[in-house]
Amino acid sequence: MSKDPKKILVVEDEPDMLDFLSVFLHDNGFNVIIATDGRQGFEKAKKERPDLITLDITMPEESGVRTLRNIQEDPDTAAIPVIVITGVSKDFKKFIHERKTVKPPAGYLEKPFEKEELLAMATKLIGYNDKVT
Repeated sequence: MSKDPKKILVVEDEPDMLDFLSVFLHDNGFNVIIATDGRQGFEKAKKERPDLITLDITMPEESGVRTLRNIQEDPDTAAIPVIVITGVSKDFKKFIHERKTVKPPAGYLEKPFEKEELLAMATKLIGYNDKVT
């Protein structure tokens, strides 16, 4: 008997990318929750306690950097691994790793990315091997 599917919160404001990530992760055996801005993403992280969060950086309401900091600073969400998925330049990865107010995310993918890379990173971070291929 299979374990309950692991929960991934997808925080993304671009409808096409949100649909792609949601369908791809669901098709690979994950339970997917969505949020379309940083504020909603943080609220859902606290309420739903996902096993992993994918987080866009450039969003309305609240930036992904601020959301990442909120997740890291809250005891209820601090242990949840975050994969930053962004279309921001390569310099952003260096920037986020040099910030003193924000710890580097557990993973980082630059758009466009290979879906297999996302799947490998997600399964590694949450130790989930029951994916459907």
